Amino acid sequence: MHDNHSIKTINQSSVEILVDKTKTGKERPWREKKLRSQLTADNFDLAGLFNKAEKIRECADTLVFRQSEEKLKLYQAWFCKVRLCPMCNWRRSLKIAYQNKRIVETVNERENVRWLFLTLTVRNTDAESLSETISAMFEGFRRLTMYKAFKTSVKGFFRALEVTKNRDIKSSSFGTYHPHFHVLLCVPSSYFKKKEYYIKQLEWTALWQKAMKLDYTPIVHVQKVKPKEKLDELENHENKIKNAIKEQNAILEVSKYPVKDTDVVQGNKVTKENAETILALDNALAYKRLIGYGGLLKQIHKELHLGDAEDGDLINISEDDEVANGAFEVMAKWHIGLKNYVIQK
Repeated sequence: MHDNHSIKTINQSSVEILVDKTKTGKERPWREKKLRSQLTADNFDLAGLFNKAEKIRECADTLVFRQSEEKLKLYQAWFCKVRLCPMCNWRRSLKIAYQNKRIVETVNERENVRWLFLTLTVRNTDAESLSETISAMFEGFRRLTMYKAFKTSVKGFFRALEVTKNRDIKSSSFGTYHPHFHVLLCVPSSYFKKKEYYIKQLEWTALWQKAMKLDYTPIVHVQKVKPKEKLDELENHENKIKNAIKEQNAILEVSKYPVKDTDVVQGNKVTKENAETILALDNALAYKRLIGYGGLLKQIHKELHLGDAEDGDLINISEDDEVANGAFEVMAKWHIGLKNYVIQK
């Protein structure tokens, strides 16, 4: 069994720093996310959002783990749940990726399907119109799913809204926001062979334009989910398994929570531009659900009792987190001076 938890000493003192590792030995980025949260909180202060700044600053100050044998599991923590908090968004991202892995595995076990990535965009918008644009996109997507072509060809979907900001000073659209949907589509295995299923890229574009009632042609991308690496030509059983695993890895790329802290706060400073971005996104994303499931994927999400990854429990990410009774507690507290989590004795 891999060591999930080890402690290192700094400055020959008795201070013990938390090092929490995954089963594969990768260190979990508690410190990195906490530092990003502190920076985000400082930018929230500049934006005048003092209550949220305080919540983000205190998010995950104390982590209580349960340790039995060599396994370490987060047992107690207070997460602020502020939409733009880097710590909370990291936890949401882990939870959604885990849930989608379970859903995709279940679909692949039961049915012979193919997977597609669909990206739906609209023109960039300014901060004032961003909230209205996003609301129109949700309504547009709902209309899209009601069209006969969509209903015939798509067995299920996972949809995530992402908003990025154009920070290229040379660009004519500098300072504008780019809201877009990343959609994972589950389609029949004969999607590419049967006329009644196959939707060409131009048709996807036309459907989205119609659903959004746009007077211009939006940019729409659609592509097959391909395994990340090429496999040997030899189609043996082992290769098929490897192929399936790589396909799942590709699918997980779309499953991350759509709010990335680098999209919110750029660089490592408190700046007016970061404060403006925070105000725009905090307002535009308020009370909106950024992710959603439909069809077969929604049905399986419910069947597997996976819970709400967006606003639900951010402590228990997956069932692998289970730890036997008789475990003892390990507490780590954020140390402002050391800028790290210190084990409490």
